[in-house]
Amino acid sequence: MDWAYLFEICLTGLSGGGLYALAALAFVMVYKATRVVNIAIGELLMVGAYLFFTFASMFALPLWLAIPAAVLGTGLLGAVIERTMIRPLLGEPPISVFMVTVGLASVLVGLVEMIWSADQRRLPEFMPTQPIMVGEAFLAPKVFWGAVVAVVFIAAVLLVFRFWRGGVALRATASDQAAAYSVGINVPRVFSLAWVVSAMIAAVSGIIVGSIGGISSSMGVFGLSVLVVVIVGGLDSVLGALVGGLLIGLVEALAGSYLGGEYKLLATFLVLVAILMVRPYGLFGTHEIERL
Repeated sequence: MDWAYLFEICLTGLSGGGLYALAALAFVMVYKATRVVNIAIGELLMVGAYLFFTFASMFALPLWLAIPAAVLGTGLLGAVIERTMIRPLLGEPPISVFMVTVGLASVLVGLVEMIWSADQRRLPEFMPTQPIMVGEAFLAPKVFWGAVVAVVFIAAVLLVFRFWRGGVALRATASDQAAAYSVGINVPRVFSLAWVVSAMIAAVSGIIVGSIGGISSSMGVFGLSVLVVVIVGGLDSVLGALVGGLLIGLVEALAGSYLGGEYKLLATFLVLVAILMVRPYGLFGTHEIERL
């Protein structure tokens, strides 16, 4: 066995897994606070990438302005979605909210194709292009720097929500909504905050993913892999999102290299089924026990 080649594949897989972990964090942020399964996370990621394309390429804004504008614009979209589509459904069966997010995904794809067309586009270059060598292993520079940005951003988000007052309120609401209400926390506002932050994280992820492989109206397919990641790690677990992202990234890289690219999705779903058979709530998901 060529160990250098295997090491290179593992590095690529872990780097790609970092991008999955960042997008999975956006998913977990909403589910943990609101118990909404946001199936449209891939489409929010797509919108963030297209907004960056608009600001950077069409409006010719400098990158230091285009990236924050795209992230803030997607965050605003998250707030509008929560206020107009999700909040009116509070107290309704979970399947109703789930189907709204399924419809939302289709609506966002339709809007992107109406505004920007379905053609694939390239984002402006903003990451270093020097080859990355780790020992004898080669790592694509965009994948490497994308993973670095993802890790830094994940760390920043976790630190902010560990010490910021809004983060404390979000964690309290995620633990027990009734208790959060009783101590004066504005729970609907926390729900809105969760959607805004989730959409902003998705936008950052979309910009990174788009810079690596280009952008198109089919980018939302990335959300399918993200959904696998969060189910494997545990729907309400931030640690699960991080570990699940790295695991699925590694599995995809190994399957793609040794079995062929067409087997990547099959391999990830086999891992998903195997883990759920042993741990139905995911690797780090909360095991909920309800009293009848």
